Amino acid sequence: MRLLGLDPGLRHTGWGIIEVEGNSLRHLANGAVSSDGALDLSQRLVQLYEGITKVILDWQPVEAAVEETFVNKNPVSTLKLGQARGIALLVPSLHGLAVEEYAPNKIKKSVVGAGHAGKQQIHAMVGMLLPGCVIANEHAADALAVAICHAHHAGSNRSLRHATQMAGRAS
Repeated sequence: MRLLGLDPGLRHTGWGIIEVEGNSLRHLANGAVSSDGALDLSQRLVQLYEGITKVILDWQPVEAAVEETFVNKNPVSTLKLGQARGIALLVPSLHGLAVEEYAPNKIKKSVVGAGHAGKQQIHAMVGMLLPGCVIANEHAADALAVAICHAHHAGSNRSLRHATQMAGRAS
């Protein structure tokens, strides 16, 4: 199963594509979609939209995972990040992908084993879990971590969704 991980940001939205076969993970691609800070917010969101769309069309993932927003000390920055995150949730959904969201601590715990791991630890573990992977940048490393987290939790998420749907139909 091909998975897309997204680490949303207005300046740079990291993305990573992995292939999951049983317990085996394989790196396919990674990078970041960037927006031009000189443009209006709406135009920057279009750049993110178009960039994520291109990744989906190029790599054809079947599911996507997005890192949840953490609350920043700067409310303006938090709002802008939320808008970029909205694009990261919207684009895969428009392409028919199931989209899951994961808290930063859950991602870190899934990849490193500790919920408060630093960026360097995450980067190193992503490299160990995806041998031969050349990570484009820190945003891509974070996105690959999101994809790895989703690979670890996707089966139970699907089972839970299915059980919830069946219970809703029964009532």
